[in-house]
Amino acid sequence: MKKSNKQTLIWVGALVLGVVLGLLNVEMINSTMTVLAQIFARLFQLIAIPTIAVAVVATMMNLGAEKGTVKIFRCAMTYTLLTTIIAAAVGVSIYYIVSPSNLSADFMANGDAAVSADFSGESYSDHLLNVIPNNLLTPLLDGNVLGVLLMAFAIGIGISKLPESNSKTTLKSFIEGVQNLLFLLIKWLIAILPIGIVAFAAQLTAQVSGGLVADSLGKYILVVLAANCSQMFIVLPLFLLSHGINPVKAVKAMGPALLTAFFTKSSAATLPLTISSAEERMGVKPKVARFVLPLCTTLNMNGCAAFIAITSIFVMQNAGMALSFWEVLLWVGIASIAAVGNAGVPMGCYFLTLSLMSGVEGGVAILGVILPIYTIIDMVETCENVWSDSTVAIVTDRLTK
Repeated sequence: MKKSNKQTLIWVGALVLGVVLGLLNVEMINSTMTVLAQIFARLFQLIAIPTIAVAVVATMMNLGAEKGTVKIFRCAMTYTLLTTIIAAAVGVSIYYIVSPSNLSADFMANGDAAVSADFSGESYSDHLLNVIPNNLLTPLLDGNVLGVLLMAFAIGIGISKLPESNSKTTLKSFIEGVQNLLFLLIKWLIAILPIGIVAFAAQLTAQVSGGLVADSLGKYILVVLAANCSQMFIVLPLFLLSHGINPVKAVKAMGPALLTAFFTKSSAATLPLTISSAEERMGVKPKVARFVLPLCTTLNMNGCAAFIAITSIFVMQNAGMALSFWEVLLWVGIASIAAVGNAGVPMGCYFLTLSLMSGVEGGVAILGVILPIYTIIDMVETCENVWSDSTVAIVTDRLTK
């Protein structure tokens, strides 16, 4: 049996075991699984930010020195924007086909109470300002993915512009050494990941069976999930097929990363595994995977674009605002732009949408109603985001050979 097939079987077995343990709903098991899940989530977060920073610096410092670097960047950005816009458009199309009705006044009142403790009132302009760090350490300590990405771009380009010297060679060798060290740590983490999958699956199953995420908003939730699934199972596979790539092979190769993304709800935390799967299981060139995937982790948010577009129209509909065809198209564009630059962290998309809708009548209340079941939406969205990142990297690799 191939090593990759054996690993997949182990991961599926871990998933099944986790579901069984969660269904038992034993207090001691639940608490143990919760602790284990938190440990693995922290380990992923610990390794994710340095991986993003070093991967981008390592690529940008060779910008121009390595043939095809500019073409890689151009391909990645083109397909990132294309898939994001398509995701928002698909979401809006499904919304108008299903046509969710308005929420009741009682639901809105409950929503106001639910969101009050979680919403700090940060505007979208504040969200953008937070991208610019006021010192080198703050983005790393706060887990500010956009700030780290911006800083890494600047440092990498700065190194590439230094005159050739022994100090430049030493600096580049140091960064490459740190990158190799990080990927060694990632391999160790992957080796023990089945334990984490058991914990994540058990934790989620216990929550669902306990009724914590059993409530739904019917048609609205159906629209959001249908939009995500359409992008994952129809649009992105067709995107791969159009470039002569077998989508089944790609899904199988990226399966470990997709499964981890689903449970961690963070494309940034999943990044180390995404890069590893792309290189070792799909055969993507390291110089492509280590540049495109960190970039896409922050900029390529298909699921977020669909969520923002659908939720914004739903909120405005409940506020009594009738949107024309051109206004709907405008919101597809707004959702796509807002999603590009949303940090790939748990619930990042939710709070971004909340900041956009906080000025609309009833916006905060409706987002509060959505909050209890956003866990499930976030899991599916993150899985879609990582799958989209992977497809962009795979296609970019094919086009830059």
